[in-house]
Amino acid sequence: MYDFIFKPFSEMTDEDFAKVGFKSGLEIHQQLYTEKKLFCRCPAGCYSKKFDAEILRHMRPTLSEMGEYDGTALMEFKTKKDIIYHINRETVCTYEMDDTPPFEINETALDISLEIAMLYKCSMIDEIHIARKQYLDGSIPTGFQRTTIVSVNGKIPYKNRDIEIIQLSLEEDSCREVSDFGHTRVYLTDRLGMPLLETVTGPDMKTPYEVADVANILRKLVRTTGKVRTGAGAAREDVNVSVTGGTRIEIKGVPSIKRIPLLTYNEAMRQWNLLRLREELKSRGVTPDTFEAKTDDITKLLKKTKYMPVLNALAAGMKINCVTLRGFKGLLRWQTQTDTYFSREISDRVRVIACLTTLPNIIHSDSTGETLATSEWRNIKKVIGATDEDAYVIVWGSKTDSDMAAREIIIRAKEATIGIPSETRQALKDGTNGFERILPGADRMYPDTDLPPKKITQERLERIKLGVPDFYWDRENWYKELNIPEDVIPPLAISRYAALFKKLVNEWKINPVLASVALVQYPKRLRKKKLNTELLTAEIMEDIIKAFKDGKIYREGILIAMEQAIKNNGKFMDYFRPEIKKSDMKDFLNNSKKDLMKIKIFDKENEKLVLLGILMNKVRGKADSKEVISLINKKN
Repeated sequence: MYDFIFKPFSEMTDEDFAKVGFKSGLEIHQQLYTEKKLFCRCPAGCYSKKFDAEILRHMRPTLSEMGEYDGTALMEFKTKKDIIYHINRETVCTYEMDDTPPFEINETALDISLEIAMLYKCSMIDEIHIARKQYLDGSIPTGFQRTTIVSVNGKIPYKNRDIEIIQLSLEEDSCREVSDFGHTRVYLTDRLGMPLLETVTGPDMKTPYEVADVANILRKLVRTTGKVRTGAGAAREDVNVSVTGGTRIEIKGVPSIKRIPLLTYNEAMRQWNLLRLREELKSRGVTPDTFEAKTDDITKLLKKTKYMPVLNALAAGMKINCVTLRGFKGLLRWQTQTDTYFSREISDRVRVIACLTTLPNIIHSDSTGETLATSEWRNIKKVIGATDEDAYVIVWGSKTDSDMAAREIIIRAKEATIGIPSETRQALKDGTNGFERILPGADRMYPDTDLPPKKITQERLERIKLGVPDFYWDRENWYKELNIPEDVIPPLAISRYAALFKKLVNEWKINPVLASVALVQYPKRLRKKKLNTELLTAEIMEDIIKAFKDGKIYREGILIAMEQAIKNNGKFMDYFRPEIKKSDMKDFLNNSKKDLMKIKIFDKENEKLVLLGILMNKVRGKADSKEVISLINKKN
């Protein structure tokens, strides 16, 4: 059944992915644009690496409502991490540290969530219930995240079918990780508690490219509201992948949609090759029932080694363990992902759970080059009693960490006889992925007793429905009819100014090309000047265009007014002054001619153009450029 061999990524076809039963779904986490956080009244969106204090915590698992522990929580507890939080008093309060009860849910964030749910044609929840989702990786200081489902059973069109939207959840954002080394993990708390919308799709994508396509559609849809945050980290994608005979694997925190195809390809390859590995073990007589492994302390055996990682470990008083895996000869070099082998599955577990983060953290008998001397490998094999059919893995660390690592090596090797363990994996820059933690289950969810249920009234839904934006693909079709520049069409269709554009064209009869360029290209120019265009709200932009419509400024003044509005923190009306009188234009022209005389011009034919440039800089935005050109032509 598993005779298909994965080709290089560029050579894989849709038929190839169909052969392995590729399936994928998305979990997209999108920050909402609100002034305050979700369950407290601290400001949202105030990022800073500065901190005023540190808090140290140790996480411990708690029983679920069914009296069971979540597997992920138990795994995190094994790591024995010191979790350190960097606290900025301007962005964090005692609520985030679990020292104060929560406020009621942020109503603005809830409204935005319901609006996006309508875009997805979801069925609304008539009463939301806040739950706690346990997180023991330290990313949330309380050890749990408050979350609530706001809608279910939606869909979006894609190609000739619909993609299912299973549910939308409104939840708190987590901390930003600063570092994770050994038994210490450090977090920055500036984004903690910000409103975050989680969109979960069905496993409806059949190729890696379809996953990226759907992610882009969802990204554009939420942006049409103008009520979500943009920029680095404002949206993060988790991708779920499986193949025939495999299991759902979650690739966490994909930072860019462009990286999704290669990441999902590699995960499909990994699962398929692990299933092939299981069949190879079975053919060797190694099954879950016959699996054998043992651990030996070989610290004294290597006391004279010249291999530096082990030599340094001995100098630090560490323990060296050797794990024998019966019947695994050659399989630690079994390919899983692109240029990645089964030994990496073992190394990752050791790194995460035993906290042996200095690489290399293992060496093994299937790849002996440039590690121990051949005589040392031969001696180890003899002492531990390994056969020619066995593989053995050497690991080092403190006694506690080394013993933990040996146990995890055995656990991961035995899992290979079963198939594919359910895991959350992290996206790596080279397009592969690595182990992060055991995949969480339902046991980590339990009701929140601090907050009451909240009814979603029909009146509220009707009010929100009035503001639901047009689908961006409908906007794009209209823009094409208006003949606005092609490069402006996609960004305008998902812009927060799209509704304003519709008003300018339909009601104010502003030229569509001028309106589109002003709303899309002008802010882009200002961003190149490192100006904060977030200050240019739709209301400010409307006032600027109205000033142009009313003749207070000319076309050239629109960009200047936008720049002044940013520099004056949104207060731009003081910039507008009455139009320059024609009688005063002569003075401007004469002064410009004086400035021209100070400039050395080699080609006299260019004098008129230089003069025009000088004069336009003096009167830009307050005089019509055609009149300025006419004036120069008359005087020259």
